[in-house]
Amino acid sequence: MDAATLTYDTLGFGEFEDFPETSEPVWILGKEFNALTEKDDILSDVTSRLWFTYRKNFPPIGGTGPTSDTGWGCMLRCGQMILGEALVCRHLGRDWRWVRGQPQRGEYISILNAFLDKKDSYYSLHQIAQMGVGEGKSIGQWYGPNTVAQVLKKLTVFDSWSRLAVHVAMDNTVVMEEIKRLCMPWLDYGGAACAEPAGWMPKHNGCLEGACALAEEETALWKPLLLLIPLRLGLSDINKAYIETLKQCFQLPQSLGVIGGKPNSAHYFIGYVGEELIYLDPHTTQSAVEPCEDGQVPDDTYHCQHPPCRMHICEIDPSVAAGFFCRTEDDFDDWCMRIRKLSHTRGSLPMFELVDCQPSHFACSVDVLNLTPDFSDRLERFFDSEDEEFEILSL
Repeated sequence: MDAATLTYDTLGFGEFEDFPETSEPVWILGKEFNALTEKDDILSDVTSRLWFTYRKNFPPIGGTGPTSDTGWGCMLRCGQMILGEALVCRHLGRDWRWVRGQPQRGEYISILNAFLDKKDSYYSLHQIAQMGVGEGKSIGQWYGPNTVAQVLKKLTVFDSWSRLAVHVAMDNTVVMEEIKRLCMPWLDYGGAACAEPAGWMPKHNGCLEGACALAEEETALWKPLLLLIPLRLGLSDINKAYIETLKQCFQLPQSLGVIGGKPNSAHYFIGYVGEELIYLDPHTTQSAVEPCEDGQVPDDTYHCQHPPCRMHICEIDPSVAAGFFCRTEDDFDDWCMRIRKLSHTRGSLPMFELVDCQPSHFACSVDVLNLTPDFSDRLERFFDSEDEEFEILSL
């Protein structure tokens, strides 16, 4: 756990390495930048991402548990960041920018309230940690990418404001039919149509003030999709045959980035330049934040205001989860088309398979998969310290 407890508390922001002067394109979550002429735009885009880090002095988890997640919560924080990006895309749009000191939109405040470190926030560390208990992870135990993806899927069910459809694609396979059934449950796929319960009213992530009501037509045909794909891109190290495909995923307009990192030290990867991945690092311990009396949230510490960290792509642990957001059915169809093109990239391997219907060899629906360790994770244990359910891709 030594790597996981490393923090930047003793470093000044001036000690962070500046962004490189390079003619190579810089890709950040589907946006291309020129490092020579658009450095300010790059830093503004990175700063606008929600940055969730270790916190201290928050209410005890479960009433009697930890009051800080330093040393164990880095993957939980990365899960918050990739989900936070999905909510920003959902309610504010990919081109939204955060400007320090300026009044913020109600939707932004509602999103941030959902992640505050207290038990009644939908996506707080408290909720993620306690939901993990029911899935076999004790509070304070390190999560892997698959575990946090499964927990986030369960938590989004309670967020009736965002109304995300969350799909965790297992066995390196994305089944288009399953996703369309999930995002359009009111269509007849052999099951009952979905109807809202009587008296249903949307809740705005624990903060009703300033949150805009969703237009009915927004979700009439398609529930916005958060797609998480846990992957194993090698054994003890990333297989170089996946590197080009991984980089190209950051070019997709639907990209939410990748959560992963090094063994027991998680990062949120948001792009790349050359052979280096660009990431936000949760290993900074900051004090917990409380909303002001007027409902505003002091938010400076939720945005990384120094040059982003970089890591050579070969250093990444092969256990990752990629995320994508599709607001509409057209977005999803476009994503499928782009993924199919990527699968034909010469000299590289596809990271996962995209199929129309569920393969016959699937023993059960992914909707009933759980995190209970079984014989399928024995090979994984040999190479890693966490119990995750992955299929090692054959070469």
